[in-house]
Amino acid sequence: MGHTVEKIGGTSMSRVHELRDTVLIADPDAPYGRIFVVSAFGGITNLLLEHKKSGEPGVYAAFASGDGDHGWLAALDRASDAMIQAHRVVLDHPGDLERADAFVRDRLVGARNCLIDLQRLCSYGHFRLEEHMLHTRELLSGLGEAHSAFVTTLMLQRAGIQARFVDLSGWRDTGQVTLEERITGAMAGVDPQTEMPIVTGYAQCTEGLMREFDRGYSEVTFSRLAALTGAREAIIHKEFHLSSADPNLVARARYASWAARTMTWPTSCRTWGWRRSTPRPPRPCASQACPCA
Repeated sequence: MGHTVEKIGGTSMSRVHELRDTVLIADPDAPYGRIFVVSAFGGITNLLLEHKKSGEPGVYAAFASGDGDHGWLAALDRASDAMIQAHRVVLDHPGDLERADAFVRDRLVGARNCLIDLQRLCSYGHFRLEEHMLHTRELLSGLGEAHSAFVTTLMLQRAGIQARFVDLSGWRDTGQVTLEERITGAMAGVDPQTEMPIVTGYAQCTEGLMREFDRGYSEVTFSRLAALTGAREAIIHKEFHLSSADPNLVARARYASWAARTMTWPTSCRTWGWRRSTPRPPRPCASQACPCA
């Protein structure tokens, strides 16, 4: 029978609670055989790095500017508040909210301490901050995907699904592994036929995904995961792929009917033309003859 690997983007993740019963649990009688790769909740990566379109500084850009602690610490607080607000839209059980709040605190306090230590280290002449900025960018970016994957796992578990949080971000991992080793190690012992893995779109590895792909790393993780796990199909759920307009600028009523049609079933991406707008499947999927919808 095999399994599918499916990716949900950030704009859709912001309403993942609405997609629970239409995309994530499309068939309550047979919910498994599916692996989901998730992006950060909409807008979170902008706050952690910089705004993708306006360039407004996030934590990374403020830290890289070297203007002292005030800017990046304030940006980190804004990101923390936004992450907590995002999962409060998705979760409603007090126990789940408590766990999600604690997750954000742990990750962001850890990131804060790491950046403070890095600043202190680079105050000595033998160390240069610019030599560590790519790693800093990856550290910060991975916070968003880890958060959304963890929250989605909590939501699904509350709905009675055997969901598993699969963290590829390398948080507090002291080892050095390739992308393939990161994925195979994290997926060892995971059975998609009896549980639903929720995987972070960012994967920490020696190749440094952001060095080549910057913020397009989740598609790389998604396609490599599909190839390495032998998926029978790789599916990308896109909410706005049929519109050339910026979904943040166009009124929701203008595209709501399309969103409902393209997000309801995995096959709809093929039916409504995603393959035409993106004719070439990701290289790992193509090399493994894995259909990409």
